[in-house]
Amino acid sequence: MRLLVTGGAGFIGSNFVRHWVREHPEDRVVVYDALTYAGNRASLADVEGEIGFVHADVTDLDRARAALAEHRIEVVVHLAAESHNSRAALDPAVFFRTNVLGTQTMLEAARQHGVSRFHHVSTCEVYGELALDDPEPFTESSPYRPRTPYSASKAGADHAVRAYRETFGLPVTITNCANNYGPYQFPEKLVAMCATRALDDRPLPLYASLGHRREWLHVLDHCRAIEAVLLRGRLGETYLVGSGVEATIEEIADLVLAAAGKPPSLKQIVPDRPGHDARYLLDSSKLRSELGWAPQVGLAEGVADTVAWYRDHRQWWEPLVGAVVDEHGWGGGGAGGR
Repeated sequence: MRLLVTGGAGFIGSNFVRHWVREHPEDRVVVYDALTYAGNRASLADVEGEIGFVHADVTDLDRARAALAEHRIEVVVHLAAESHNSRAALDPAVFFRTNVLGTQTMLEAARQHGVSRFHHVSTCEVYGELALDDPEPFTESSPYRPRTPYSASKAGADHAVRAYRETFGLPVTITNCANNYGPYQFPEKLVAMCATRALDDRPLPLYASLGHRREWLHVLDHCRAIEAVLLRGRLGETYLVGSGVEATIEEIADLVLAAAGKPPSLKQIVPDRPGHDARYLLDSSKLRSELGWAPQVGLAEGVADTVAWYRDHRQWWEPLVGAVVDEHGWGGGGAGGR
């Protein structure tokens, strides 16, 4: 199989590329990445000699078509996206450009080239938020109710993927995932932010809504889910990817502090960002029953391993700290999930 992975130098993308190269050494993987602030060629250093790389933007149709043709691509795994809600509140236009127009551009390139599969990676946030006491998780049939520019842009991308299936017969699949964490995550997201700041004995700014909850999924479990869909998933289908394990913002901070051996006094409460969703939880039973997938990394173990990774890889993350978004627009620099 010959795969093009958009956003392959990003967090989930680089982990997916590494996983696929390790598990499918007979395949050819080509990374397609614009190397924006969150795309880091260093994240691919250990597999650089085993992959192809195209430095290009997903909104560039000519470059996309050329890459698909040159590398004789059969499968596109579309991970390229702007993904941080706080940045989306400060500069929403970038999110709609990359996430909606970029997705449509890659779909069109894939249609013209004639791929055998276009897999689109999306988010639980397209469904909006759940009440903290809601007994029912989101399912594949839940209505779309995005509440932020980020989630609205991802919803638009999902609709574009389905439209290309219905109108042009493009062979597509979609996964919507829970909050990811793990190695190579840019230090603006909650677990990575807490880990890097705790290791430097700096305060952990947490949004005031400490009880807001997320479903947490280790990135390697997510990579295994995408793999299962690519190998066994039904064309035209959507699969939700979740661990079933929820934790509050404060519980995550406490797990990080414990793993880093740092005191709870590092926690610092800051004002919420606009549109801060209370809770996400996915019903991943379709993925589990149809494709035999199940998460393998427990939350406490995964967070501890992630903190250890950041402790051992300062050379990777220390140069990135200065690019973390300044959330002064609503009172300051916190984190509370995606």
